[in-house]
Amino acid sequence: MKLQAVVKAYGETKILHGIDLEIRDGEFMVFVGPSGCGKSTLLRTIAGLEDITGGEMRIGGRLVNEVPPAERGIAMVFQSYALYPHMNLYENMAFGLKLAKVPKDEIDRAVRYAARILHIEHLLDRKPKDLSGGQRQRVAIGRAIVRKPEVFLFDEPLSNLDAALRVRMRYEFAKLHEDLKTTMVYVTHDQVEAMTLADRIVVLSAGRIEQVGTPIELYEHPDNLFVAGFIGSPRMNFVAAEVVEASATQALVKLAGGALIRADVDASRARPGDTVTLGIRPEHFQVGGDSNLLQTTVTFVESLGGSTHAYCDYPGAEEALTCEFDGRTRVRTGDALSLFVSPDACYLFDAEGLAFRRLGVPA
Repeated sequence: MKLQAVVKAYGETKILHGIDLEIRDGEFMVFVGPSGCGKSTLLRTIAGLEDITGGEMRIGGRLVNEVPPAERGIAMVFQSYALYPHMNLYENMAFGLKLAKVPKDEIDRAVRYAARILHIEHLLDRKPKDLSGGQRQRVAIGRAIVRKPEVFLFDEPLSNLDAALRVRMRYEFAKLHEDLKTTMVYVTHDQVEAMTLADRIVVLSAGRIEQVGTPIELYEHPDNLFVAGFIGSPRMNFVAAEVVEASATQALVKLAGGALIRADVDASRARPGDTVTLGIRPEHFQVGGDSNLLQTTVTFVESLGGSTHAYCDYPGAEEALTCEFDGRTRVRTGDALSLFVSPDACYLFDAEGLAFRRLGVPA
């Protein structure tokens, strides 16, 4: 599937600004971004539910700008299950094929195959009211599977489920992709879903693509401040800084609190005195050390069992520094901490928010 300079506008208001994207055959691609970034609109243009204002869209090499949704070879699953309450599961999954006048034996084979893939064979006689949220979502997915589409489109399909079921259903989606080996495009605002499911992620902001890459590429080498802050949970810490020394292998920056921090980045385009932003992921802080230290005071502690989150004051930080420690680490509100961060764990961004390329990643 290929999108070239795709634009979507409502009157004078542009929603999508020249989207260029290629989705590989059999790939699990996830669109992620905050509410209002255009990810669902982009998915709906692929489905044909929204006409594009400009550009070209091709599915399987075929130009589909003017092709109606039913003829695009796609199947879409929405947030709402949209099941017919008076039909049992079998009838819900078979309904579209019946309308298409598919032979009865083909319908039966398709429905039972989908039910087997989704582990709902024993539920086919039940009505939607007798099912849990996860089971209803499986039926909605089964209704898409029986159509044997070239591309599956999912628009925040887990948003109506509770936290525990979302985790279980993430596994189900990954397994489904492994079994079907069909191209899947999945929209979510939850970056944990994106990181766990995607072969590649498209990070969107205000109708533009900020970066495309594998989950680990986006985590270790974000292109800019937006991607760095969006990918990772808890989110990255940002601290205002000034360049003291810069080279192709390292930068030395001074923070508002007086700390001198070395970062293993290619800072050849930086100059002493430049304003920059230092990024540190919560899990990369360590207590103690003899260099690259930030002196802080703990203002709040969350003990989560397996991990402990300490929130600390620091001058120039965008907000309280979030530090993620092993659950056995004992820190209390009011404690003074010396926080060490390894130079290879530091991220650095210029005044425009663009990343300096990291040269190493922590072991």
